[in-house]
Amino acid sequence: MSSKLSLNTKTVNSCTVPEAVELCRATGIESIGLWREPVAEYGLAATVDLVTAAGLRVSSLCRGGWFTATGPAFDEAIASNRAAIEEASALKADCLCLVVGGLPDGSKDLMGARDQVARALEILVPYATNLGVKLALEPMNPIYAADRGVLSTLGQALDLAAPYTADQVGVMIDTFHVWWDPTLQQQIQRAGDEGRILSYQVCDWITPLPADTLLARGMMGDGHIDFPTIGRWVAEAGYTGDIEVEIFNADIWAAEPRGVVDTMISRYEELCAPYAAIR
Repeated sequence: MSSKLSLNTKTVNSCTVPEAVELCRATGIESIGLWREPVAEYGLAATVDLVTAAGLRVSSLCRGGWFTATGPAFDEAIASNRAAIEEASALKADCLCLVVGGLPDGSKDLMGARDQVARALEILVPYATNLGVKLALEPMNPIYAADRGVLSTLGQALDLAAPYTADQVGVMIDTFHVWWDPTLQQQIQRAGDEGRILSYQVCDWITPLPADTLLARGMMGDGHIDFPTIGRWVAEAGYTGDIEVEIFNADIWAAEPRGVVDTMISRYEELCAPYAAIR
């Protein structure tokens, strides 16, 4: 199995941190993507010790962001992100994923919300740089622009990252969110040329969409995304890091975790690994 595969713990959402780490150990996966909530439940120091003892890389920590809140909620978001940066530093995560947030309640000012994301970065980048943490902006599919992510394209995320060095702010390329973009190949190459690809996440786009579109992700090969093509683009752009599988899907979450991971490995080896750049 390719050493680049990373299990994002959201794919096995019912698992605790120790259970997810054990799944990686049992199946030979060498990298794990962690979420802050399960880490807090198990304990940050305990998670650091567990991951270190298992010899796992932490491909990402999810998540920071939610910068579009207003008033005191914005200050609370900044404080939460400082804590997330500290956690990412302790875990030696490759990056901290930023889901930037949707429109504030009652607002239709999309440009203003994006400007507020830029303001948050101005505050947080020096703090992250001091702790050696790279911030990864995650553009989200446009269906989430109102409630989750006012950054909808890789190009928008790269424009927002531009004032900073590649060691400070980069992008997370998630196939689920960007596969539809007609400029995707060019923007992936741009991200590679700038050295800003901090994470590559894979999962599929399935139809019909469920009522809760947050849970619309599928196992690779179950939907409409051309993983070999996008994988080649990412490899040609110079990315050699981990490839993280992150799936939000009620049926997958209800399934037996070991079976999910076995299927994930099989699909990854078929659809992703042959098209990845060698580390």
